Amino acid sequence: MTVGNRSTRLPTADEIAEINRTHLIDTPLQPADLLFLFGTREDVVLRAETAARLWREGSFRWSIVSGGATPGSEQSECMIIKAAMVDAGIPGDRILEEHRAMNTGENVIFSLPIIDAALGLHNIRSVICLGNTWTARRYPMTLHRHWPEVTKLLLTVDSFATPRTLWHTDDEFRRRVLHEWDKIGPYKARGFIAEWPER
Repeated sequence: MTVGNRSTRLPTADEIAEINRTHLIDTPLQPADLLFLFGTREDVVLRAETAARLWREGSFRWSIVSGGATPGSEQSECMIIKAAMVDAGIPGDRILEEHRAMNTGENVIFSLPIIDAALGLHNIRSVICLGNTWTARRYPMTLHRHWPEVTKLLLTVDSFATPRTLWHTDDEFRRRVLHEWDKIGPYKARGFIAEWPER
């Protein structure tokens, strides 16, 4: 495949093992001050239901949803996801909103002033990042670049029937994972993200 079409390439066995070990990770969860939901048009209900389960378990006190307008919709990703979270049982007054972000970097950059104004960044010591499985550690890596002081926890979800460790056997799952994996090196080099977990 050409370089411009990297996402359809077939990974080597070593690369599959490295992605499983370092990229497609979740962390042990513990109660956190804030749940950070990164905007998406994929698996909105699944993400909202996962957030609601965490809320019922007492895993966070506040949450923020970040995401701008989706193509073909007047509603922002934030509006759509927040509505699903409220439907799933999370009190609306516990959900902060960010409606402009169009990428993961903007999710973080635009959300920090909102969190600071509502809660005070100094009052937040731990954050659970919730997002798509294939994006995986790029969420906390982006957060770590702009907010290194807080402890980052990671929980990812997807609706693929294929088990996560076998992502490479499903054409679409493989395309998504490799598309994200191929961003890690260049994004680190350009200062968009920072190493996480720190080694």
